[in-house]
Amino acid sequence: MPDIRYVCLSDMHLGEEDSLLTNLKTASTDTDPMQPSPVMEQLVKCLSHLILQNESKRNPTLILNGDILELALTTTNQAAMVFERFIELIMPSGEELFDKIIYIPGNHDHHLWEVARETQYVNHIKNINPGKHLDIPWHVTNMFVEDHPNPVPAYFLTRLVQRFPKLKDFIITTAYPNFGLFREEGQKCVIFHHGHFIEPLYQLMSTLRNLIFPDREKPRQIGDIEAENFAWIDFCWSTMGRSGEAGRDIELIYEKMQDREEFKKLLYTLTDNLAKKYDLPGWDAMTAKILKWVFGAMVDKIAGTERTKIDRPLSKDAEKGLWAYMNGPLREQILKERKGNMPYDVTFVFGHTHKPFQEDMNFKGYPAWVNVYNSGGWVVESVEPQPLHGGAVILLDGDLNTVSLRMYNEDADPLKYSVSVEEATHAGEEKNLFYHRIRDLVRPSENPWKTFSAIASRSVRIRAQNLRARINERD
Repeated sequence: MPDIRYVCLSDMHLGEEDSLLTNLKTASTDTDPMQPSPVMEQLVKCLSHLILQNESKRNPTLILNGDILELALTTTNQAAMVFERFIELIMPSGEELFDKIIYIPGNHDHHLWEVARETQYVNHIKNINPGKHLDIPWHVTNMFVEDHPNPVPAYFLTRLVQRFPKLKDFIITTAYPNFGLFREEGQKCVIFHHGHFIEPLYQLMSTLRNLIFPDREKPRQIGDIEAENFAWIDFCWSTMGRSGEAGRDIELIYEKMQDREEFKKLLYTLTDNLAKKYDLPGWDAMTAKILKWVFGAMVDKIAGTERTKIDRPLSKDAEKGLWAYMNGPLREQILKERKGNMPYDVTFVFGHTHKPFQEDMNFKGYPAWVNVYNSGGWVVESVEPQPLHGGAVILLDGDLNTVSLRMYNEDADPLKYSVSVEEATHAGEEKNLFYHRIRDLVRPSENPWKTFSAIASRSVRIRAQNLRARINERD
């Protein structure tokens, strides 16, 4: 029977108080990073239950597909300590669940890539004699680096975990923004990307440049896209929220942005306070009313990142962005690294939206249908349950057959929390053997799955209540 060879998680947002995987103090909204959260503990028990059924003695590889550490809305030490709790659970001495960890940064932990790539560049130039030509720093890694003899270490995380005596030689490697697995037999390929580049927001600098210079060619290579936008992503989504007291105010704004009306109220208050504080000349009731109308229209236009669009797994804008990414920079990188040979069977795995789904999609320039999986997320972002929001674990066997282990979707009814196994197929296509293997092992009405569902339901409800309290108390 096929064993689990790869496990993929994304959007854990460790350290963020609204993450189910960050522990909270008893009867408090404060975090307790010295203990794992109940959801984290039970999630690892579920993964252990599956991995221990492998017939092979080889441990699988863990792929962390972005926004694992929350570096935008909490402090570095908080995120790091919660990551330590996760490592303690998955890598106990003598009973390690994984043989390798590969980290693909997203937007909320983009700075981990900046640390890794700048460290790599420093190590590169230290062996070049003064007076010799220095290369321009590169902004991306190759995609197919699973067996690369000199992988790029995730510098911060590697140093963090090597503080454990049992992991003193362990290296967490990194790839950015795409990581690919390839099998010659069957010409099969699975590509992991956090997902932020499917949203226009994360290519804002390229968009502004095209507006100013409309005749210039839009960048198609992923390295050029990252080079133009990395500073914007790093500043706004992976650095600014850690800026002391200002950072805590940024978190307030971010939380208000999740509720359109609350965000409008925040901007209206800002308008009134500006007028009072600075006694602006020419400022009257009509001016304030016009400015509030402008702010309201702006919020209605930009309100909400993809996560806040709750009527479908992918909004029309995100679907358009996914098509553009698949048909453009991702396809270009595959062809470049495979010397013009496009694999016949392609699977694409991403997160970022916090809305898990699986679907076969027909993209331009791919020989067959592409299996698309979204791994969802582990953060409660609204005071009311959002049924499309939830968390999934993507599992792969050695032949790169892929299934989604849907751990939960938010629901008002605690009894509707149930783990399921899903596969991206189209009409008439049979489920693969790996799907049947995992489905037989996952029995939602039995432990550890039943306990996980009960804990997840309770934890979602608590974080929604906490979020409501924070929004109300800061009005």
